[in-house]
Amino acid sequence: MMGIRTVCFITAVLMFVNHLGWLTAIPVVGALVIPYFAVIFANGGREPTSNRGFRQYEPNSPAVYRPPAGPGGPHVPPSAPPPGH
Repeated sequence: MMGIRTVCFITAVLMFVNHLGWLTAIPVVGALVIPYFAVIFANGGREPTSNRGFRQYEPNSPAVYRPPAGPGGPHVPPSAPPPGH
C-alpha cells in the first residue's frame, strides 16, 4: 500500500507542477486516504471478547509436588523405630 501511496504522491506533485488544476486533487486524495485504510485494516479483527467484567484472581504458582506412586504404593522414607524397642 505504501508503494501505491508513493506513486500517488509523486503523480500529484508532477500534475501540480504541470498546472493540471483540479485533476491534481485525485492523487492527493489517494495519498491522504490510503494510510487511513491501511491503519483500519491493520487494526481490524481484534474485537474485544464477550467475557468482560470482574475475573477472580488466579495466581500463577506451580502445583504442589507429589512424588509418583511406585508399584508398592507411595514411597515413604524409613523412619526411626519407636522408643522402647
